[in-house]
This record gives sequence, C-alpha cells and structure tokens, in this order.
Amino acid sequence: MSQRLRLAAVSFLNARPITYGIEQGLVGADRFDLRFAEPSRCAAAVAAGEADLGLMPIASYAASAEELRVVPGIAIASRGPVRTVVLVGQVPWEEMTEIALDGASRTSQMLARLLSKERGLCPDFVEVPHDQIADAAGGTRGALIIGDLGLQIDGRFRHVYDLGKEWDSRVGLPFVYAVWAGRPGVVSVKDVALLQESLRLGLQRRPEIGRAWAVENRTDPAVGEDYLVENIRHCLGSEELSGATAFLARGFRAGLLARPMRVRLFDAPAPPEPQPRPARTLGAWGARRLRRRRTIAGGSGNPSRVPTLDRLLHDAAAGERITLDEGMRLYSETDFFDLGQAADLRRQALHPQGVVTYIIDRNVNYTNVCTTCCSFCNFHRPSGHPQAYALSREELAQKLRETVELGGVQVLLQGGINPDLSLAYYEDLFRFMKANFPLAIHGLSPEEIRYLSQREGLPVQAVLERLIAAGLDSVPGGAAEILDDEVRRRISPNKCSADTWIGVMREAHGLGLRTSATMVFGFGESPRQLVGHLDRLRRLQDQTAGFTAFICWSFQAEGTRLPLQDDTGSLRYLRVLALARLYLDNIPNLQVSWVTMGPAVGQVALRFGGNDFGSAMIEENVVATAGTVFKISASDIERIVRGAGFTPRRRNMRYELQL
Repeated sequence: MSQRLRLAAVSFLNARPITYGIEQGLVGADRFDLRFAEPSRCAAAVAAGEADLGLMPIASYAASAEELRVVPGIAIASRGPVRTVVLVGQVPWEEMTEIALDGASRTSQMLARLLSKERGLCPDFVEVPHDQIADAAGGTRGALIIGDLGLQIDGRFRHVYDLGKEWDSRVGLPFVYAVWAGRPGVVSVKDVALLQESLRLGLQRRPEIGRAWAVENRTDPAVGEDYLVENIRHCLGSEELSGATAFLARGFRAGLLARPMRVRLFDAPAPPEPQPRPARTLGAWGARRLRRRRTIAGGSGNPSRVPTLDRLLHDAAAGERITLDEGMRLYSETDFFDLGQAADLRRQALHPQGVVTYIIDRNVNYTNVCTTCCSFCNFHRPSGHPQAYALSREELAQKLRETVELGGVQVLLQGGINPDLSLAYYEDLFRFMKANFPLAIHGLSPEEIRYLSQREGLPVQAVLERLIAAGLDSVPGGAAEILDDEVRRRISPNKCSADTWIGVMREAHGLGLRTSATMVFGFGESPRQLVGHLDRLRRLQDQTAGFTAFICWSFQAEGTRLPLQDDTGSLRYLRVLALARLYLDNIPNLQVSWVTMGPAVGQVALRFGGNDFGSAMIEENVVATAGTVFKISASDIERIVRGAGFTPRRRNMRYELQL
C-alpha cells in the first residue's frame, strides 16, 4: 500500500468528473499517480504494465488477454443521446460504403460495427487517427467521431447519428463506454472508496467543469454543462451493468469478441448507514398533500413544517434514501393510497418512457425430491415417494422445444434439494440444454447452489464457476422467503440461513452473474423483519449492483402444513410492493406477481410501483400445488398492460428489450 497506484485516464470532458477529486488534490494525494491518454492508450498502458488501473473502453476490458477487474460504481455511460459518439456523413447510413473509425476508442468502433450489422449493413471499415477523423467523412464515406469533438460539429454534416440514442432505442438499457479496470489484487477496498469519493466530488462540480471546458474551447458555456448533466451518466449500477453485459453478449454473437465476457468487479466498501432526515419545509408534493389534509379536516395546521410521514413520502418519491426505521413507519402508518401514489411517482421517475416489460419463459421444476421439507411447500416429495420424480432428458427436451416454439427466450430451472443429483449432473444437463436449444438458463436458487457446495465439498465460488462454464446465465432469487433467521427457523428450519443466502448471491454477482431477488411474506413476520429483508437486499446491491429485479408475493397456504395466521390479501400485497419501490432505491425493476395474486391485481400493481409484468409463464408447478393457478398468454399480458395505460415490450432476464 506504500507504493503509489498508477492511473491512466482519458482527458475527455466526460471523464473529468471521475478524476476531479484526484486532479484537485482532494482525494488520494499520497496514493494516486494520475496521467492522461486516449482511451485505447489507457488500456494499452495497463496491458504493458505501465499503469495499474486504466479508465479504458469496455471493449478493451473484454478483449484483454489477461483477467481484469472493474472498479464498482464508476463508469462513463449514457441512456439515450450521448452527443460524443456519433456517426456522421454526407449520405445516409444505409448509403455509406465505408466508415472511418476513430482510433481512440475500441468500444465506439465495436458499437459502430455492431449497429451497422444489426441494421443489415456491410460497409468497409478503416481506422483513422483521432486527430484526423473530423476530415475523414466525404462522398459515401462516413466517419465515427468520438470525444469532445462531437460537441463541436454542428452543421458540418448532412447526416448525424447519435450511437447512444441508436443503442437505447434498440436495447432499452444504458450504454457503458469506459470503466476503471486493472488486474485482480491491485486495488484495495480503500482505493475503491477513494475513487468513488473523487467521482462524488466531481458530480457536485459538473456545471463548473463543463463551463471551464467551454471557455477553453471557445464555445457556449451551456454546451459543456448540459452535456455533463443531461447526457452522461457516471454510475455503474444495475442497469449499466446489464447494458454492458448486453453489449458484450451481442459483440460475441456478432463475432466481434473472441470469447463471452461478464463484467467482474473489485470488492466494494460497505455502504454507510443512511441518516434520519430532520423536519424540513414542504416540497410541492408534500404541500399539496398537507393542503388537502387541512381542507378535509377543516383545520388550519402549520404549512411551514412537514408532518413526518408526508416528509418521508415526499423524499422517498423523489429518490432519497430512507432508513430502516423510516421504512417501518411508512409500511405501518402510511395511508394506503398515499403510499401507492408515492411509489407510482418513483416508478415514473425511474421508467419515464411508460413501458412495462415482460418475458416469455418456462418454469421447469426438474425434480420434486427435496430434503428441506419446508412447512409452507406442497410441492416437495421425499426420495422413494410414489409421486417423486426427476425429469428425463426426453421429457425436458419436449418442454424446451415447446418453449422455443412459443417464443420463449429463457428457462427458469429450479427444483428440490435432491441428494441423488450431483454437480456433474447439472453440468451435463446445462451443456445438453445449450447444445440443443437457444434458451438462456436462469437456474438454481441460492439454496440449491449452497447444497451443491456442501455435497461436493467445494466453495460456492467453485460450484458457480463450473456451472457458468457449463452454460448457466443467471440465478433466480428463490429460497429467500424472509431473510431473517427467526422466521426461517419457524417455517424452513432445514434451509440455509439469511447470511448464507446473501453470501451465495454475493459470490454470483462477483462472478459477473445477474440475479433476481425475491420475498415471500405472510408468515407472521414483524414489520422490522419484513423491512429488514429489503434492507439486506439494498446493502448487497450497494456493493455489487447484481440484482436486476425484485419480486414479492404472499404465502399461498392452501393444503400446506403451515396454518395461515397472517394477512396475505391483495391490499397487503400492494402495500408491500409500494414500500419495496420506495426502499429499494438501487434495484431498477419491480415485477408484479400476477401468478399468485391474479391478473387484475397485477394490473393495479403497475400503479403501485411495478414496472414489469413478469412472465407469460408456459408452465409453473410449485405455486400451483398450493391451489393458486393463474395462466395468461403473451397477448393477454399485452392487453392488460395497455389497459393500465402502458406500452408492453418483451425483454430477457437482464431487461434487454427484444425486437
């Protein structure tokens, strides 16, 4: 730690908030040695051992001959128009016979090639030095311009295509251009915290940084300021990681990358505890609420101070983080419709396009043999039971063929804890599935992975690495129930602890897997236990950004050995969902649970924070054994979504839109 860490960063305007604290000597003055270069040179410096960490193009990270890690939480990204990665020319894209590629960024080059291919175009590509690219376009030759020059080309070209906008319209996810990347072990958790602090300081000074750049380049000060504030995202959160994963997967399928890649992160520091908010003056939403309350009650009240719950609702709807105790208050004390309204406002802020997504997949329960014998489960059978089964390859193949024929893109593969099935069984199964069917494998809950680790005497990481090599694409969030050990001991004493569940997910995220998160409530849990579950998910997400979505539903008790002693009705479900939307400020997507609650409640849930309608589930067995059987088709989902005032779009597990 005594040796200074050598950093190679781009000098483009979009990187300056990232390096601001370091440049100004406010962060890591005795730890970092910062130098500037073109993006491609940053990657080359790391490869040559001239730098320990480079702010490099994401494609250079993926193409590295060595295994690299990425600093969590920091990126150069965009959602929609980026303005500094543009294809220009005097003829339309479809008429370009050749495209000159700016040699400064491998990512932008790969994006231009990929988008051309996805448009069905096959122009020739030629690399041009960065300082010559502005003059490279002419006739039927287009040019890919990156960096600050993109902000200074207004009016020079008849046709300008913003590749950030092109990506967003096709994929529906942010595009990640560059990340801090280096070899494993070179960056400590303390270093990550310093780099994140440098960005935090820079984000506060974006207008100032943008105006200074504009003055230096003799242009309108608003150009630089608007660019940093409106066009560039510097977060590497869940959506950005999904966008990067989508880009690398598409690049591999298009033959632009030699091997499939996932983004793997350095360890992140633990998040700080959020502080309770003091009483403050009203915002616009809270003021309207208070006026309405005074009108209804006929009282006067003091409009200068906010009642606690109104303040919490206002802040949570605006995206401010709430504490565990504040979450408990919102859950226990807030008016039902006020909580729903706040969640709907937060949903609108996170998903302003008015799109509700869904997926077509099949829930294949490959075995019902299970040794955990949870009291709330009707599905499991002990070994040797007349109804016990494990699907044969022929039975599985029939289900997978039908899934493909119905437009499915994924298999949700979960079963019981079957002591007869080894890790090798799953490896062979996954390879068979990948070799014969174009379906993603969203498979094995943390409990199943934990059991395989115990059965084989291997660390969880080793089990996951072998499953990934065999074809595992993502991990579902099953077996979470309530992440509180008192509840778990009552309802499923043989199942893994809450810490173990979180630990498996941490390992999965560390290997670059995307996962979902779930909660089943209605077991007599206290408000603290319920909100504590959300808090554990939020804490892990702060460090790994690995969860793509959260799904909750109520305990389905019919026919189980666990008597129903709690409220599992639709109103409580909607309350829990709305709270989750406000509390889980770092998990972008909330699925509604029409499978357990019914399509009508699912439709209402889209106005209580939900933005995803889940799956047009071709098959489901576990919930069905508890007497809850709802089946709807993709066309039913689209009709229901439109009826709620939204536009339906199909997606995959990482929320990449499907054309």
